Amino acid sequence: MADIQRLLSDRAGKLRKSEIRELLKVTQDPEIISFAGGLPNPRSFPIDDIDGIIDDVLREKGKDALQYGTTQGVPELREQIADRANKDGITHINAEHITITSGSQQGLDTIGKLFLNPGDVALVGLPSYLGGINAFRSYESNLTGIPLDKDGMRIDILEETIKEHLKENITPKFVYVVPTFQNPAGVIMPESRRKELIDLANNYDLVIVEDDPYGKLSYDVSHIKPIKAYDDEDRVVYMSTFSKILSPGFRLAWMIASPELTRKIILCKQALDLCTNTFTQYIAAEFMRRGSLDLHIMRICEMYKPKRDLMMKAMKEYFPKNHLCYKPLGGMFAWVTLPEGIDTEIMFLDAIKEKVAYVHGKAFHVDGGGERSMRLNFSYPTNEQIEEGMHRLGKVIHNKLDAIPAV
Repeated sequence: MADIQRLLSDRAGKLRKSEIRELLKVTQDPEIISFAGGLPNPRSFPIDDIDGIIDDVLREKGKDALQYGTTQGVPELREQIADRANKDGITHINAEHITITSGSQQGLDTIGKLFLNPGDVALVGLPSYLGGINAFRSYESNLTGIPLDKDGMRIDILEETIKEHLKENITPKFVYVVPTFQNPAGVIMPESRRKELIDLANNYDLVIVEDDPYGKLSYDVSHIKPIKAYDDEDRVVYMSTFSKILSPGFRLAWMIASPELTRKIILCKQALDLCTNTFTQYIAAEFMRRGSLDLHIMRICEMYKPKRDLMMKAMKEYFPKNHLCYKPLGGMFAWVTLPEGIDTEIMFLDAIKEKVAYVHGKAFHVDGGGERSMRLNFSYPTNEQIEEGMHRLGKVIHNKLDAIPAV
């Protein structure tokens, strides 16, 4: 038998499992009500619209749609995305600034490959998106966590941390933020703080990686301009995806960057997959050309908002009074912090016994914290599952609290 292990690279030995992907294996039991995944609701998929578009694409553009495409992406799709970006406030870009990627995860991996040498430092939120954490760690980087409050990443602590690193002759490579309906915390960075972040990056010559998968899933607030809209020095790399607003199975996302960095992104992508799925790019471009995307996003929000409200109502009814959860104004997640004495990673086993699942908070903390927190997804389960699942989870939490010895 070949001894493959001795031949693997040092980097391969440091790869870590995704906490969420491992948890999803446990939740495959159909009796388990899962709040663990970050899955769109399949009832939101525009199957009939896509069915018609597929026929038209094959008939009118089949020879191109079924062929290899350019590494940067189908021009029609990049033009549609550039037009939407302009309307969202990113007015200084065109299709040449955009690269289509095979899901946001490829974009995050590309960021790691382009910016991080072993031992380099990147700055991320506490908590932060696990997919970003895993992508950056795979390049043997050191991640420094910056605490969040109800308005997102604390810019004052971010600046203090940058100064501390610079005193040690360490220049952080970039700041990674999910500023709108953050995963997992669900909070929004207000406009004033976004401008502060831009000023900070300008002052310390840093790159900002803005990940915006959920910005269009807004239930209670008007549109907030992306950080990229305030970027006049080309130091923000903006990322978004069709996974939450059209179909995750398409594996379509995009990056907006300076022409200089875009050239590097294309070279990196050529070594990864040559090109993103050409067929689904043509479908998405036609879906947008017909003006269907905005209406579809509206329907998604109409579906998810009542689910969010139901989860908040059930949380008040079934959870202990001293839990903390800021009502998410958009996105797909509720972030809950439980009373002292509870470790949600340990409690997960009790929850599974009661046929309910979540993601524990430690998975999103690069400093080992978050032991009292959990992320709950409300977009995927049915309304009935939300009610029953929150009831089950509340029972688990109360039982855990009752078992804590009195001081």
